[in-house]
Amino acid sequence: MPELHPIGIFDSGIGGLTIFDAITKKLPQYDYIYFGDNARTPYGTRSFEVVYAYTLQAVKRLFDMGCHLVILACNTASAKALRNIQQKDLFGIDPERRVLGVIRPSIEVISDITKTRHVGILGTEGTVSSESYPIEIKKLFPDIVTVQEACPMWVQLVESNEIENPGTDYFVKKNIQSLLAKDPEIDTIVLGCTHYPMLNNTIRKFVPSHIKIISQGEIVAEKLEDYLRRHPEMDEKCTKNGIIKFYTSESPVLFKKKSKLFLKREVEVEHLEL
Repeated sequence: MPELHPIGIFDSGIGGLTIFDAITKKLPQYDYIYFGDNARTPYGTRSFEVVYAYTLQAVKRLFDMGCHLVILACNTASAKALRNIQQKDLFGIDPERRVLGVIRPSIEVISDITKTRHVGILGTEGTVSSESYPIEIKKLFPDIVTVQEACPMWVQLVESNEIENPGTDYFVKKNIQSLLAKDPEIDTIVLGCTHYPMLNNTIRKFVPSHIKIISQGEIVAEKLEDYLRRHPEMDEKCTKNGIIKFYTSESPVLFKKKSKLFLKREVEVEHLEL
């Protein structure tokens, strides 16, 4: 088998599978490694320093496995680690490699969607406390007003397969009402966590029909396709055999069980030590 240089997709656990699924459907010809740091999830409640250290460790591991391009398919890692890795670490590791996140691509489309220029962000406590979305939105679109709401229960509800539970309706309704009470002019909501698209049907029940909901998967996939088109030197480094490998820092059996909720199919998973 020829040497593989897959695109690495990293997440603190399994939520990034929503990003992975969209990317691989959009760009099926490439080779991919998906790595979930399930042994140390969740990242959302951890400090900047810990998330940065864990994410850098995973990125280096993916580089060692042949990846020239790594996508942080995790909002918390994108918020707390991406900038440091891009600005401080890549030069010392290999200035020809790249690490991309999911926050900037999600923000770039907002201006074309919102009419009122009032946008809501639903995210984990870590993503919300980082202020990454408001900061990045203000850089690109200074006129847009951004309001956030942390949803601490949502990830646990998804991973516990409680999506259809009435208790899930309670927490989703509570957080959405809280967000909209902060700013009734919101006409666009960004799902700032990769788990949240799994709750899309429930979310839609409690969001007024005139409000647009932005899920990240398809947007990130389109932006990645555009990035590779604009950077042919990176595209040439990424091998294209359609090979996909899954790794977890925790139990492969547990990962396989949970990942089926996201992918609707069985996958083969290997344990990866960090």
